[in-house]
Amino acid sequence: QAGRWLGSSQILLKISCLLDFLYRMAPVLLLWLAVCLSGTWAVDRGNFKTCDQSAFCKRQRALKPGESPYRALLETMELTNTRLTLQLINDNNKVRLLLELYRLQGNITRVKINELKPLKPRYEVPDVLIREPPTEPLSLLSQDENGVVLSLGAESQRVIVSARPFRLDIMEGREVLMSLNSRGLLTQFLRCISASISSCKSLLSLFASQAAKEEEEKVEDVMWEETFKSHSDSKPNGPSAVSLDFSLPGVEHVYGIPEHADTLRLKTTDNGDPYRLYNLDVFQYELYNPMALYGAVPVMLAHNAQRTTGIFWLNAAETWVDISSNTAGKTVFGKMLDYVQGSSETPQTDVRWISESGIIDVFIMLGPTPNDVFSQYASLTGTQSFPPLASLGYHQCRWNYNDQEDVQSVDAGFDEHDIPYDFIWLDIEHTDGKRYFTWDPHKFATPKEMLQGLMDKKRKMVAIVDPHIKVDSNYKIHNEIRSRGFYIKNKDGGDYEGWCWPGSAGYPDFTRADMRAWWASMFAYDQYEGSMENLYTWNDMNEPSVFNGPEVTMHKDAMHGAWEHRDVHNLYGFYVQMATAEGLIQRSGGVERPFVLTRAFFAGSQRFGAVWTGDNAAEWDHLKISIPMCLSLGLVGISFCGADVGGFFKSPSTELLVRWYQTGAYQPFFRAHAHLDTPRREPWLFGPENTALIREAVRQRYTFMPYWYQQFYLAHRTGQPVMRPLWVEYPQDPATFDSVSVTCLQTLLGAVLTFVCVCVPQVWFDIHTFQKHNGAQNLYIPVTMSSIPVFQRGGSIIPRKMRVRRSSSCMEHDPYTLYVALNPQRTAEGELYIDDVINILSVSENPFTTGSWIERIVILGASKPSKVTLKAAGECYTLQFEFDASMSVLTLRKPGMNSGADWTVTLQ
Repeated sequence: QAGRWLGSSQILLKISCLLDFLYRMAPVLLLWLAVCLSGTWAVDRGNFKTCDQSAFCKRQRALKPGESPYRALLETMELTNTRLTLQLINDNNKVRLLLELYRLQGNITRVKINELKPLKPRYEVPDVLIREPPTEPLSLLSQDENGVVLSLGAESQRVIVSARPFRLDIMEGREVLMSLNSRGLLTQFLRCISASISSCKSLLSLFASQAAKEEEEKVEDVMWEETFKSHSDSKPNGPSAVSLDFSLPGVEHVYGIPEHADTLRLKTTDNGDPYRLYNLDVFQYELYNPMALYGAVPVMLAHNAQRTTGIFWLNAAETWVDISSNTAGKTVFGKMLDYVQGSSETPQTDVRWISESGIIDVFIMLGPTPNDVFSQYASLTGTQSFPPLASLGYHQCRWNYNDQEDVQSVDAGFDEHDIPYDFIWLDIEHTDGKRYFTWDPHKFATPKEMLQGLMDKKRKMVAIVDPHIKVDSNYKIHNEIRSRGFYIKNKDGGDYEGWCWPGSAGYPDFTRADMRAWWASMFAYDQYEGSMENLYTWNDMNEPSVFNGPEVTMHKDAMHGAWEHRDVHNLYGFYVQMATAEGLIQRSGGVERPFVLTRAFFAGSQRFGAVWTGDNAAEWDHLKISIPMCLSLGLVGISFCGADVGGFFKSPSTELLVRWYQTGAYQPFFRAHAHLDTPRREPWLFGPENTALIREAVRQRYTFMPYWYQQFYLAHRTGQPVMRPLWVEYPQDPATFDSVSVTCLQTLLGAVLTFVCVCVPQVWFDIHTFQKHNGAQNLYIPVTMSSIPVFQRGGSIIPRKMRVRRSSSCMEHDPYTLYVALNPQRTAEGELYIDDVINILSVSENPFTTGSWIERIVILGASKPSKVTLKAAGECYTLQFEFDASMSVLTLRKPGMNSGADWTVTLQ
């Protein structure tokens, strides 16, 4: 079957396939479990706060579950067609809150809680939602003195609002899906402007009286001014915090809230710090702990065999997430004993969100399937941007390539050793004294000549543009920002200055739309001198990184207009990437897709480009952790993720480097990168045998470029992650719920690629040998240095390009080979997506045409036919074929039809 999806420059050819391709690496001890023992390094934890060192976290965590002081004032309830409003009162301090509840399209419930009469307005996050979410009607089912019951429409879903104490339960039939404030931890802590501190203290002391007794004497010391190491936070608006608890009956597995260098399944935090969401430049980050890293996406997914749900906590301030479970710590034997003894205890996970400022604005995504949650979240914050095809190829980077001659030499080395690549990268040393949008006048004197040389080979470059601006009166960018008043201000009203790579630096206020518009204009070819259309951008250090700031970032009392930095901190990198992506679009006249890599990110960052996992190390555990880190990002919308191949810090062993290339080739963003002080590690510097192994891994990546492109197209259209854990495809199979753990690695690309570690259903075919493996069994595949065990799922069709050239652009019009893996029912499905690989998608009545054709069809699990016929353009042709009876593989060579045509192959 075939059919067209029409667009200005695209075609979707349906070839009867469900693109499924399983990538499973056998559990080799040396590959996954070995630990590099040479030398020691770790993050300096003293540079970063624990919960006890973060005053609002310590204060809030001191509150223990119990009866909530809040009750609902039912007499204040107002119900319109789309919204319920209701006042809540804290019986301890008599402060009133306003609850708003919305039923949104797509099975989403939104809950907002703010002060009814705030002393000072609280920050509400703009720009993250792609639009104001459309609502659906709410209807009142019943009401009495104890509360109200509202209908959520389909599937007998309803919301029960209990009055005393306030509690909100979302139910389906007789089942409680989620409860809010069931443990009584709702807090909307007061802000107090400086002029009225004295009048607020009595109210604050009433709140403080709820805390544990040992905290009472300390609480006032940290409310009004907080010191960490040598840094003081003046808190000009007084202390503030918001908190709310969520209970998830029947749930033992929760995922998400990146970024953390930890297992995919989130751990309980009862005996340690909560997970922290606060964008930070963490030098040499440590593995397997809840410390904050470069990005923060406040989205959590909860999953069991019956349902997947999600919680999106829309707050850009420093946030801590506590997780507890009534099954935590129980062994498998203990759970079996509960079952045998008939224990009636239902598994439950409780989650508590604590943010320093802002309001409570939470979206409850009710699934019920994983793909439903992905679609629901995408309807709020958008989908993964559809990247230009070349950005899915291999990227070569280090800090730093020395000069233009060095770039030319590295480029030639790839040709000499027959290794394809698409992008070569330049780090901060390419600039004139760390002045971004400039080139070193001696080392990169003729950048257009360098870029043209790459363009002639159909290759591209990425240059870094960081958001810290050198304070220098001879620097055009600095002068423009200062004269326009675009810098962030310090608490005293002057331009905020900190220390970063250029020395003294200013930080543009990217929360301002006019600042972002000006920044975007700087990427125009007549502004960014030396740039060309094959130059793309990397935003680093955009947490923001401030070397001499508290926790290596900006002071919280710095000012973005009327708002403190504490309110907007986690949005800064989001806005930097937004402005940069818009600049690349504008420079092309609005027609070309940008490619922008960012280190810091927030919910919605997927709309603007790619992320990577930051400054990792050349150690086996860092290779391993890249998988759950990218999976976590994919679950919350950010599919375009990868890790520095080889490790940024330190020097990998040859075996580790080869294995990292073999793994990175099957991750969405594929870039090698290394620290300035590490030895050079271009792929051909480790001997002919290892060069051959790396070459094969990179070439495999390029043969699968049509599949990668298809998966990113689907991610862009649907919100489904490109790289995903097994439970997304097998949501009812508990064996997949821990499929990425400390001891076991499995992952899917699209619906089909995974590392082998546990039994999974379906039939799988080795893509190299075509050997068939039946499902529902553990697969232990012998692995040598030259093998990358990859499996295609039965029932799928994978489009590939087997003529690998120097770059993806050189392969654009090359023919396709279709790999058809039959399932036990002797069927297979899939899709092939083709467009012009760079232009922004738009709807058009004109069909896209392609010169590429189908040069081969390989059918796995086939029987020998007596005859094969092709019907195309109203005519029938007999095709020649080969059949390998030992492997049940049927090969149809040169059927010759155009990739965009309708055609049918019949086996007789």
